[in-house]
Amino acid sequence: MKRAQLIISAGKEKALLRRHPWVFSGAVKRVVGNPEEGDLVDVCLPDGRWAAVGHYQNDSIVCKVLSFDTPEVDAAFFKARLLSAIQYRERLGFFDREDTNAFRLIHAEGDAMPGLVCDWYNGVLVMQAHSVGMHRQFPMLTGLFAQLLERHGLRSVFDKSEATVPGGAENRYLWGEEPAEWEIKEHGLRLLINFFEGQKTGFFLDQRENRKLVETLARGRRVLNCFGYTGGFSLAALNGEAEYVETVDISKRAIELCNRNVELNFADPSRHCGVVADVLKYLDTVAPTFDLIILDPPAFAKNHRSLQQGLKGYRSINQRAMEKIAPGGLLMTFSCSQAVSVDDFKTMCFTAAANARRQVRIVRQLPHAMDHPVSIYHPEGEYLKGLLLEVEPW
Repeated sequence: MKRAQLIISAGKEKALLRRHPWVFSGAVKRVVGNPEEGDLVDVCLPDGRWAAVGHYQNDSIVCKVLSFDTPEVDAAFFKARLLSAIQYRERLGFFDREDTNAFRLIHAEGDAMPGLVCDWYNGVLVMQAHSVGMHRQFPMLTGLFAQLLERHGLRSVFDKSEATVPGGAENRYLWGEEPAEWEIKEHGLRLLINFFEGQKTGFFLDQRENRKLVETLARGRRVLNCFGYTGGFSLAALNGEAEYVETVDISKRAIELCNRNVELNFADPSRHCGVVADVLKYLDTVAPTFDLIILDPPAFAKNHRSLQQGLKGYRSINQRAMEKIAPGGLLMTFSCSQAVSVDDFKTMCFTAAANARRQVRIVRQLPHAMDHPVSIYHPEGEYLKGLLLEVEPW
């Protein structure tokens, strides 16, 4: 059966020719055929020449491109892409580390697999689709992973697409064992993961190296971990001999799991306190005794339409943290909003510092970890922005 075609408007083909993997609806002159959500479609230049193939979406991003080189998208195509991603992690030694056994295995556009995220959790592979087209491939992908990861001890494959794919996806095991809860190691620390209830695929693996940095900075400090989830940054601070660590999250279940993680790693958990609260409201009550504050909020700007409102939210929490931090304290602040650029984030921090009347130094810029590669043709893949700031009164 012949595929539907997206014909690009004259003058709108530059991004496509630069191999950007997103085709926006505004660049499409006409659609030949009647594609449904998730169907493969051919993308053609204004003169009718074939340019790419990808999954069709009823969205502003009307197509996520799978290939600019061949129109053949079959099991052999996907196997080659998966193998390339696995070998990249093998070359970096992720499968061989004794102190860490959780990392990202497929990073969407960064691994030329737009619409697909896969994370490795000590033998459990969690797949998450961000497009209907990719979710349709899960039965085939599960079989391919069973082959390609057998030598690394694959035990289970879990589908965590309920919140990311429209139309009835269900969080469930697709293959292998079915543990309700699982344990991983990160830099020697033990963490419990709940695949059914956890955010993202179960944990925020992109912050691994930034958590290690917190460990090196924490000695003797009082640490406030805001939006702390299940306590990754808190465990790192405690392991780095922080004097005291407080974890704040609005989710009671997250704080409960955070407390369990603390007890799992430390014989004396008294240096830690988990607090269920709204972070912005809680910061109003905090005395200026914390000299390391971590702000790792959810994405406040989901897209460019909500950018200004999102930046306002980031500015509010950063200004409040700067006002509350002890003199000379360190603020580690992040945005995981793809719509927020590095310049946007720095400008937001500048405004927050000026409003708080604080002298602020940028100590370090903080990217995501190496298992989250970014395609040179898709700069939007650099979604995580972070800054380590030193804050002094004026």
